[in-house]
Parts: sequence; structure tokens; C-alpha cells
Amino acid sequence: MTRSLGLDHGDARIGVAISDELGMLAHPHGTIHVAEGGVIEKIAALVAKERIGTIVLGMPRNMDGTYGPAAEKVRAFAEQLRAAVACPVKLWDERMSTKAAQRGLHAAGRNTKQSREVIDQAAAQFILQGWLDAQAMLG
Repeated sequence: MTRSLGLDHGDARIGVAISDELGMLAHPHGTIHVAEGGVIEKIAALVAKERIGTIVLGMPRNMDGTYGPAAEKVRAFAEQLRAAVACPVKLWDERMSTKAAQRGLHAAGRNTKQSREVIDQAAAQFILQGWLDAQAMLG
């Protein structure tokens, strides 16, 4: 089976999560620092190395369901990814993903300062897990 890749897109960092081979569980995988450059190339290399079958990219939405300026950035990023990888890129509602990740890390005993390095990975994990759960419900 192929694995899925979850991405939490941000201006400074992109959180990365990856599913297990069964497509049941999402796991934090790392953080890509945008300022270092080569973001698309790094993701494409990860897709090839891990035999990724689907990329799930968090789509920011306002609480009322509308899209704002951040959504346009994500759409443009999704188009760049689609041109660089040979797998589907799905957009998935990411509302409250960072808040949920913060709550989970806090429950695990990490304060805000300790969470800074992993919050984006945890948000990507939350996004990917939501998509995986939805796929399981669809059968």
C-alpha cells in the first residue's frame, strides 16, 4: 500500500506528517523551514522516498467557511506541488488544527515554548488524521 503525506502550510514553516502503510494512523514526520528554500523539491523527494500516494494539504478557512488570503497562498502552493509530484494533492479543511495540536501537546506536558519546534508537525498530523478517518468512513 502507499502512504499519505499531510502538510500544514505556513509562511515560515511547513509541518509534515506521514501515514502508516495501512492508512490508519498519521505520525509527525518533520518540519520544513521555508527560508531555507527548495520546499517543493524537498517534498517531491520525500514523496519519492516514502512512496507517497496522496498529499493532503491543509486548506485554511475562516470559521464561517469562507476563504481568506491565506487560502489563496495554499491554492498556489498546491498547484506548484501538483506540477512537481506524480500523486494527487488534496485540499483538506484545517480549521482548528493548530489549536487541537496545541491542546494535545499541552496535555502531553509541553508548554508553549517547548511546543514551538513540533507544533507544525502536530498540526500536519491532525490534518492528515482527519482525512484518513474520513476515507475510512467512506469505505
